[in-house]
Amino acid sequence: MSDTEKLLKDLIKIDSSTMEGANRAVAFCENWLTERGLPVRKLENNGFHMLVSEIGSGDKTIVLNGHVDVVKGKEEQFSPYIKERKMYGRGSADMKAGVAAMMEAAAQAQKHELHSRIQLQIVSDEETGGLNGTKFLTEQGYLGDFVICGEPTELGIGVQSKGVLQLDIETKGKPAHGSRPWEGQNAIKKAYQLYEEILKLPFAAETEPPMYNNPSINLAKIEGGTVYNKVPEHCKMSIDIRYLPKQSVDDIIKQIKEAADAKVDVHIINDPVKTQADDPYVEALAASVKERTQLERANIFGQHGSSDGQFFTKYNKPAVEFGPFGHNWHGDNELVYLDTVHAYQDILLDFVLQFSKVEERAVQNK
Repeated sequence: MSDTEKLLKDLIKIDSSTMEGANRAVAFCENWLTERGLPVRKLENNGFHMLVSEIGSGDKTIVLNGHVDVVKGKEEQFSPYIKERKMYGRGSADMKAGVAAMMEAAAQAQKHELHSRIQLQIVSDEETGGLNGTKFLTEQGYLGDFVICGEPTELGIGVQSKGVLQLDIETKGKPAHGSRPWEGQNAIKKAYQLYEEILKLPFAAETEPPMYNNPSINLAKIEGGTVYNKVPEHCKMSIDIRYLPKQSVDDIIKQIKEAADAKVDVHIINDPVKTQADDPYVEALAASVKERTQLERANIFGQHGSSDGQFFTKYNKPAVEFGPFGHNWHGDNELVYLDTVHAYQDILLDFVLQFSKVEERAVQNK
């Protein structure tokens, strides 16, 4: 078992599905990094712990951002095992493999002469929104010039991601006896009819090629009614919209409010990531992928979901999602392909050692 595989296995053993557990995982990472001579700064925000470890010198900084918190899993998922070069366990793919490879790459990088800075960020609350971790770090000025979030991407580079708009919509009806529903107005039916109307609104038909065909709209929750024999007079519907990077979230809300004979409350708005495929740092990362794998080219794509990369958008910092090959994250048989973890680590090391030259090439190519 390689050092990286042992580190990953040790991380998976920590049940980090709670704040306390995630903080234990952060403490483990702090000890591991310190034992290998890397400087570590520990921060805390609203009870959540996080680490920043920076090495090297120079005008440019690459941020390697990873989270050690996981969604809840079964007890046996925190007893990792290897089968056919795949490691199974909660968080193996999302994203303790990414964190382990980033930590090992940083430890190896410090042995080289570095002409730029490498800033490793390890946070503990990405799965619950990232507000107390990465968002806090960006507000404290930990931004860098290029950001890699180590989410599982099959060694592809996710340059963009959709924004998040979550809404709670309350409809009101008219109660009546369940045997005479025509005398009332069913608030649940009214809510569902509104959902179908939302699917036909102008924003829902917009596209953004080549990354996206359309925004995604999920009816996440619907709550209404009290007893069998009464027409429900109240219903609350929750909708999760992943909107396109070019779209205006204010315009989407306006369209929905104009269509709704209902109360519309905003639950969450998260920014999209808008990194361009021809960004010089993206191109350099793609070159490292090609150099360190047998791939003819890196897959550049847009993510439907969200990551902590969103918090760098506010500061116009290019961020990408880039990580090893895994399956079933958040599922029962979560796994990561170990050979891709090692390839990922090699790519990161190659990229960070070449990072200071990216700006020079960008200037020369203008």
